[in-house]
Amino acid sequence: MAAASEAETAGLTELAPAKINLFLHVVGRRGDGYHLLESLVVFASIGDRLTVRQQPDGIGFQLSGRFADSIGGDPADNLVVRAAKALKDQSGVADGATITLEKNLPVAAGIGGGSADAAAALLALNRLWDAGLSHDDLAQLALPLGADVPACLHRTAVMMRGIGEKLSPVRIPEGVGVVLANPLKPLPTPAVFADFRSFEPFADVGVYDASAHRDRDAWFGHLQNTSNSLEPPARRLLPSVGTVVRALDRLDGCRLARMSGSGATCFALFDDWETAARRADQLAGDRPDWWVTPGRLLA
Repeated sequence: MAAASEAETAGLTELAPAKINLFLHVVGRRGDGYHLLESLVVFASIGDRLTVRQQPDGIGFQLSGRFADSIGGDPADNLVVRAAKALKDQSGVADGATITLEKNLPVAAGIGGGSADAAAALLALNRLWDAGLSHDDLAQLALPLGADVPACLHRTAVMMRGIGEKLSPVRIPEGVGVVLANPLKPLPTPAVFADFRSFEPFADVGVYDASAHRDRDAWFGHLQNTSNSLEPPARRLLPSVGTVVRALDRLDGCRLARMSGSGATCFALFDDWETAARRADQLAGDRPDWWVTPGRLLA
């Protein structure tokens, strides 16, 4: 009861870290229309923040942060609220909660913002309500919310296969710096996949060697042999994506520049956080109209 009392006053806060697809291969499509993927999914120290507090009943939802105004529609349809209701129904908890989402990541940007927020809600509310659900229980609740939500429960690197439900933990080198950049222009995911289906072939299966992390230079080199299957269609639909990737690739010390997910956020990897921070300052000065921020990959 003491933990619940603290939560009522100060709340519990979870980071919803940005999800980055270091590569994303579309390897097939099921008969029901879902695409089959192979992707190395990692997370960054950059993210939204979600705070939950006890209330007698119901689910309250509040927004703050730079991109709060980008979230429209009925709050009841927000993925965070849907996650909260799914957990409440599954656990049979009588209490309610007020959820405050500090939206620091661009919306619909290919870095799993909504999925990470939903995963953070499941984790935080499971603690707040002392619901006692296991990680596997939470994963079962997560998949119907979205293909990326189970991966976002992990917070560390995973290989994602199938439609997002098959996850295998993998290791990546420690201390890798990252710069994320987004041109702040819309790029609808359905349009990207539709363009992919019209013009792009399926990728080969099993390209990534999970042991590559043992040598840092070899790991960066190995990633160069992968790709994002959705980047060509994204560039056709939104040429700014190509502009961002080229700008990142030109930064001194960049090891890999690519688009994440279905866009339009792109990333550049660096040997360390300090280099990433300096290059992010440089790029933000050159392109004040973009969202640019540095971070570390969570190993």
